[in-house]
Amino acid sequence: MTASSEQTGRKALVGLGRAELERELAALGEKPFRARQLWHWIYNQGVTDFARMTTLAKPLREKLAEHFDVGRPAVSREQLSTDGTRKWLLRFDDGNEAEAVYIPEDERGAVCISSQVGCTLTCRFCHTGTQLLVRNLTAAEIVGQFMVARDAYGEWPSPMDGGRLISNIVLMGMGEPLFNYDNVAAALKILMDNEGIAVSKRRITLSTSGVVPMIERCGRELGVNLAISLHAVTDEVRDRLMPINKKFPLAELMRACREYPGLSNARRITFEYVMLKGINDSPADARALIRLIKGIPAKFNLIPFNPWPGVEFECSAQADIKRFSDILFDAGYSAPIRQPRGRDILAACGQLKSDSERVRCSRLKDRLAAGIPDEHPVA
Repeated sequence: MTASSEQTGRKALVGLGRAELERELAALGEKPFRARQLWHWIYNQGVTDFARMTTLAKPLREKLAEHFDVGRPAVSREQLSTDGTRKWLLRFDDGNEAEAVYIPEDERGAVCISSQVGCTLTCRFCHTGTQLLVRNLTAAEIVGQFMVARDAYGEWPSPMDGGRLISNIVLMGMGEPLFNYDNVAAALKILMDNEGIAVSKRRITLSTSGVVPMIERCGRELGVNLAISLHAVTDEVRDRLMPINKKFPLAELMRACREYPGLSNARRITFEYVMLKGINDSPADARALIRLIKGIPAKFNLIPFNPWPGVEFECSAQADIKRFSDILFDAGYSAPIRQPRGRDILAACGQLKSDSERVRCSRLKDRLAAGIPDEHPVA
């Protein structure tokens, strides 16, 4: 574990893009090619000690160490599931925390990354949604989650695709990525840079609950795979499950999906659908789902509901999930049933939650006591 930039008093370099890194070096009187060398050491080699950056002259290394830091978020807690899923509770400089998860799949796996501390969406089936939004994560904190995972699995320097254990990134952790677009976009551009961490955009999936105005921009500027957290086939049911649907109803969401840049049979949208007993799991629901997404190159990810303490919903029966899947398959769509991962450590879909809610609640009480309205009202 490395000391945080707040502890050292030095500026963090992780999370800076190429132009920002050049500006920081220029302020020290260094030429642009030094920034390229530094980029390589930080994002390709994963080095956290300037003394090890041996292509840089020793006086420059010493100068960098005086002014900058290349550490990671601190790991407050690490848990390993019986199925190989690994979860980190990460603490940031201000004491707030978020969770990241490594999800194994055959010989490879994905890192599930958070974009916010808490969440503002309050989806009723999601444990993370019971934790009110504390704040957005910075680009440094988003990139840092992936770098912590790389550290844990010893995957530095950045390996070629064929040799990676950590092959994919999914923005499906805590928070709504499109409510923190600028920081998410900055982080993904760093993660995708071919001279650094070098994760292909084809191996990155951004999941949104349906922030319609940002979907086209995401596709145009980032080109990553899109996943829609759908979970219902009517506005009535989706309004109940996901309050964001009242602002961006299904018709608007489906229109944004049809217009997603680069969409084709080779680049389909994934529709995530959590299976809730007696709520959205009937054969009629499956057939309505087919009608809803007609004309959209699509595949489905059927998610058996992962319970958490105090939740009002139950998971659909296995036979009902299988029947639902078969209807979608018979209509020509890929509709696998997701194998739950990390349930024993609350690392499965919809189960992430940190201890930082108390910070948000404390701040909210202070704001309300001072007569200042909540800066992140929940719909």
